[in-house]
Amino acid sequence: MPLKVHLIDGTYELFRHFYAMPSATDTDGREVGAIIGVLASILGMLNDGATHIGVATDHVIESFRNELWPGYKTGEGIDPALWGQFHPLEDALRTMGVVVWPMSDLEADDGLASAARLAAADSRVERVFLCTPDKDLAQCVVGDRVVQFDRRQREVRNEAGVHAKFGILPTSIPDWLALVGDSADGFPGIKGWGTKSASTVLARYHHLESIPTESAEWDVRVRGAVRLSASLEASRESAYLFRKLAILRTEAPLFTDVETLQWRGPQPEFQSLATRLRARDLWDRALTLRP
Repeated sequence: MPLKVHLIDGTYELFRHFYAMPSATDTDGREVGAIIGVLASILGMLNDGATHIGVATDHVIESFRNELWPGYKTGEGIDPALWGQFHPLEDALRTMGVVVWPMSDLEADDGLASAARLAAADSRVERVFLCTPDKDLAQCVVGDRVVQFDRRQREVRNEAGVHAKFGILPTSIPDWLALVGDSADGFPGIKGWGTKSASTVLARYHHLESIPTESAEWDVRVRGAVRLSASLEASRESAYLFRKLAILRTEAPLFTDVETLQWRGPQPEFQSLATRLRARDLWDRALTLRP
């Protein structure tokens, strides 16, 4: 029977639920509202029919990219009440029976990209869902086989959907981010380039190195070619560096058999964890959903 694999950005989910869920404390007085929200959300996915699930998390915020660009995102400014739930979430997911990949040198996005590559290589897998709206992950979309799934908007974005949104193919997303920048990740892009100009140019040339160095060689349909060309030529090395930051790594050896992602129910210790979280209903729901 063809499998559908759901890959989840645990860090994104933790942030989302921290700011969306009411505050809640466990029996030791620690803030756990976001953890409860993420666990309940994944149980909801299981209730909707998900069977094979993997969660990638940022075990630490800094990665190898911080060595490449000093302005890359760090853990500075994260609310201590949120940061305090990062590692406990990983433990909670494991006891709930969900596969977790805590990423250290790489980021959670790299974990998702690696897992998507491994899952898509398995002939038993019908479709891989990248459960995040993060534009970085659009580069991993492949036809209708590997797609993005924005769970909040209930929107599935395949390769045609990526093209409709950005005006380019998924393989050009890192180049696009290099030009326009990514404020969430902390790199600015190239001065004078916006989303529309980057999309127009990359729709024609696809990658940075294919963009002509002289504006006279550009496609006549590109408006502002002289200005854009001058800006890019003055900052090509920066653009290549930003693209290096934007390219997701896919080499993490997260699993060898997609069947290891199948949810088979909670571990016995999840009962005591749910009690400690003051969320006994999580245990009851997990038992009900257990295959």
